[in-house]
Amino acid sequence: MRTRPVGDTGLRLTELGFGSSTLGNLYRAVSDAACQAAVEEAWAAGVRYFDTAPHYGLGLAERRLGRALADKPRDEVVVSTKVGRLLVPDPSGAGRRDDEGFDVPAAWRRVWDFSRDGVRRCLEESLERLGLDSVDIVFLHDPDDHWEQAAGEGLPALAELRDEGVVRAIGAGMNQSAMLARFVRETSVDVVMCAGRYTLLEQGALDDLLPLAVERGVTVIVAGVFNSGLLARPRPGPGATYDYATAPPDVVARAQRLADVCERHGTTLPAAALQFPLAHPAVASVVMAPADDAQMRANAAAFSAPVPASLWEELRAEGLLAPEAPVPAADGAASPQEGARR
Repeated sequence: MRTRPVGDTGLRLTELGFGSSTLGNLYRAVSDAACQAAVEEAWAAGVRYFDTAPHYGLGLAERRLGRALADKPRDEVVVSTKVGRLLVPDPSGAGRRDDEGFDVPAAWRRVWDFSRDGVRRCLEESLERLGLDSVDIVFLHDPDDHWEQAAGEGLPALAELRDEGVVRAIGAGMNQSAMLARFVRETSVDVVMCAGRYTLLEQGALDDLLPLAVERGVTVIVAGVFNSGLLARPRPGPGATYDYATAPPDVVARAQRLADVCERHGTTLPAAALQFPLAHPAVASVVMAPADDAQMRANAAAFSAPVPASLWEELRAEGLLAPEAPVPAADGAASPQEGARR
C-alpha cells in the first residue's frame, strides 16, 4: 500500500488507516476475537497506520489494539492516540452502560484535562494500556470547548514530548474544521485529524482547514470518512447513523442520491467515499473503523476498486460535490487541473 509523509517528521502513513473506535464497542459489543481478526485483516491488506484513543470504550480500544499489534514489528507500524480525557475509576457505574455511545460498563468516567500534567498522565496511561514504550502521533482530542487550556497548556506539553523524542508528531483531532484551522494558523502542529467534515457527503473543510494546511505544510488525516456509518453501505436507509446519531431524513436522502450516481457508474458509495478525500494535496490518509475481518476486507476491496472519472463529473453536475474539490485521477492521485479553494 502506498504511503504519504507527515510533513518533515520522517513519518509516513499508509493511505488507508485503521481507526479503533469499533474496538471500543462503538454502538454495539464486539468480541475480542472479532477485533483481533479485523486488525489481522488490515495488516494483510497492507495497512500500517493505526489510530486509537482512551475515549473509545473507556480504554477498551487501546487495550485491544495493543494486544493485536503485539506481535507486529514496531518499526513497521505508525500508532496514534489522543489526550484530553483522563479516565477515572467510578465503581458506582459498574452496573450501568457507558452513556457516550460505547457498549461497555461505566466503571470509569471521563474527565476533561488539557493541562500539562493531565496530558502527560493521559499519555502515560495510554502507553500502559497499549503495552508500548512510545507512540508516533498524539492528538489533542475534541478540545472544542477548551481552546484556552488546550492551546495554552496541552499543545506546549505535547511539543515538549516531541522535543524530548517521546513522540514524533503532534496535533489535534476534532469533528469540526474551523478550530483545526485555528490550530494550524496559530500553533506548531504537525498534523490534524478531521473527522466527518471532508467527505463525499460534505466538504466544508475546503473553506478553512484544507487550503491553510497546504499553505503551512501541515498534514491532514481524514477520519469519519463514512460520516459515522451513513456512507458505509452501498445503499443507506432508515436508521443509518450520521455524526454518531440517527441520520436526519434529508441527510439520508442526499446520501441516497450519491448512491444512485455511484450505481450508474458501476461503483459503490463506500468505494467513492474512501477514495475521494485522498485527492486533496493536504490529505495523507483516510481512516475507517471496521468491527471485524469481513468489514475490513470489504473496505480494502472498496479502497482499491476502480472508480471512473465520469462519476466525479456527474456528482459535480448534480450539485453533490463542491466544484473546487480535487478529485482522484485514474491512478488515484489528485487530478492536476483541480485545486483547493483559496
